[in-house]
Amino acid sequence: MMTLPTLFAVIAFATVTSITPGPNNMMLLASGVNHGFKKTLPHIAGISIGLLVLLLAAGLGLGALLQQWPQLYLGLKVVGVSYMVWLAWKLWHAEAPTGPAGNPASSGPASLMGFWGAAAFQWVNPKAWMIAIGAVAGFTAPDGGLAAMLGLALICALVNAPCVGLWAFAGAKLSRFLAEPARRRAFNAVMALSLLASIWPMLGA
Repeated sequence: MMTLPTLFAVIAFATVTSITPGPNNMMLLASGVNHGFKKTLPHIAGISIGLLVLLLAAGLGLGALLQQWPQLYLGLKVVGVSYMVWLAWKLWHAEAPTGPAGNPASSGPASLMGFWGAAAFQWVNPKAWMIAIGAVAGFTAPDGGLAAMLGLALICALVNAPCVGLWAFAGAKLSRFLAEPARRRAFNAVMALSLLASIWPMLGA
């Protein structure tokens, strides 16, 4: 059973790793601006559930397998980075809204990621792997068993959801200010560059 100090440590770890800038949060901020908070909720849920499953997989041996066979991790990283570059390109070329100002539903076709896409993305997201492997290595004992691993994954997922949700909420609040096409195009360009910048620290991991 997880002790109270360990629980606080897990919550702190999950909060810091979830709320700091990364590919998920850059995409959520952009989605909040371009589509609104409500339409971004499946994306938020997909991130948290995807992280939960990834943590379980890492705790049940996949993380050790990747450490034993670094070529597999390198392959996942290449796929993940390539996908993020493609997402940044799509965001850079997203059209500005043409409907009534401040109406997220009238946004141009900036990609709206759904639940399954967001959940699957965690498997090729280098930051998500860093979080999963770090949580398993730091907060589970070798003889902890499935119950301990499930508890850790649930806590991290429950903390993750509101943390990443703040980015989508902030984006939704910015949508009215960014309703002007020139501002929206500039914002999407900045988000595309920020998404690319978020890749850089992971390349050496």
